[in-house]
Amino acid sequence: MPESSLKYSTKLGLYWKTVEQLSLYAMQFFVGIAMARMLSPNDFGVASLPTVFMTIAQVFIDGGFGLALIRKSDVTEEDLAASFYYSFCLGVICYIALFVGAPAIAKFYNVPILTTLIRVTALSFIWSPLQTPQSVILNRRLDFKTPARISIVNRIISAAVGILIAYHGYGVWALIASMLTSSLISVFQFWMAVKWIPKRGFSKESFKYLWNFGNKLMAVRILQAIYANIAQIVIGRSGGTVALGNLSRAKSFVELPSGYFTGIITSVTYPVLSKIQDEREALASSYRKMIKFSAFVCFPVMMLLSAVAHPLVVFLVTDKWSNCVILLQILCASHMFLPIHSLNLTLLQVMGRTDLALKLEVIKKVVYFIVILIAVQYGIIVFCITDFCLSMFALVVNTYYTGKLINVGYFRQVRDFAPALMLSLIMALVVQLAIRIVDTPFVQLAFGVVVGVGFYAGSAFMLRFKEIEDALYLLKFRKK
Repeated sequence: MPESSLKYSTKLGLYWKTVEQLSLYAMQFFVGIAMARMLSPNDFGVASLPTVFMTIAQVFIDGGFGLALIRKSDVTEEDLAASFYYSFCLGVICYIALFVGAPAIAKFYNVPILTTLIRVTALSFIWSPLQTPQSVILNRRLDFKTPARISIVNRIISAAVGILIAYHGYGVWALIASMLTSSLISVFQFWMAVKWIPKRGFSKESFKYLWNFGNKLMAVRILQAIYANIAQIVIGRSGGTVALGNLSRAKSFVELPSGYFTGIITSVTYPVLSKIQDEREALASSYRKMIKFSAFVCFPVMMLLSAVAHPLVVFLVTDKWSNCVILLQILCASHMFLPIHSLNLTLLQVMGRTDLALKLEVIKKVVYFIVILIAVQYGIIVFCITDFCLSMFALVVNTYYTGKLINVGYFRQVRDFAPALMLSLIMALVVQLAIRIVDTPFVQLAFGVVVGVGFYAGSAFMLRFKEIEDALYLLKFRKK
């Protein structure tokens, strides 16, 4: 694929994924603020308890088939049909399993309402697999515009439903209703955008190809899901729903920017890099540019969020959530590296080495689980600090095979993102000092953001960061 065409495809994809992710997270942010003012930390804690079971079930339902279809050179109707039948059958099986197991889960946490919550929430497993082929078709076309539009409409409607129900005093059910509405509307819109129905029966050959690629990826995602939600398992059991609610609120703040950037990077880089998977030099060059640009954009945002965490929390969700400030600041440090982790794992998927991705995840998660189970006994703050240390460990592990495959290993990646990291840390210190001269939360927040953005942008310009050129290129939208 010509470099100019690849660059334009990446740019166009970034535009629409930015629109989609920005709309999604902006809506999620404001809805979260509205609900946090109406609901209590206990409500959020209870609503987050089923997350680990729902996430793992969703991994089984996808099976890694979506990425396998995007990567495959020629996708047939048999391939799409095999993915469709598999996802739908697994969705029904997972719903039945959670329906039957809900009382045991509720008993484990000693929260009786969980039985009904899980049984209602899991209904999405029945219809969510129905949009998998449509999503794959759009991704293969590098059509990021249609999913962006779908996501925006979806979020507006589901947010309105959630806020309305919370306003009428239904507590935790507002969160559940919003999620179910989002899932159902998403399926409907994807079917309207891509009017695909299975035209073939189940193909064993197609299934074998998809399974051989997807099973290792599925195992990777299961390990990732368990670790990402280990707090719900351990803290929800021992620390109580209030502590879990504070952690959930802190994560919701920090995951807005980190999840936003990671979502854009993963969604765009995988189909784009797949086009040049056999051109090692071009692949390595494009990959390093993505590393540098991701760090240039994500690092300062996360450090700025950490610097203004206290006025942000107090101003937006009031003092009742002040216990989540220190958790938010620590999580900012670990989550700022999520786009880098994601790029390393995406590269292995692009090159078809899901076996290596699985190997890395097994190594990491064995260490993770041992360390986390020890750390959680010392409280939720130690839990968050440990999460940062494990993120640094993951950076070393994730870059190992990247170095072997395209010669862009740990030290080269660190050199690539070090300038952005150093400037971001200095900017955070400047903001911390600056907001001390004002006293009200709103003024501290506004002043801190202005100082942080001005300092980082001005310093990057004076130091002639090359990533500024990439940023300016993305801001100049012209049709090809």
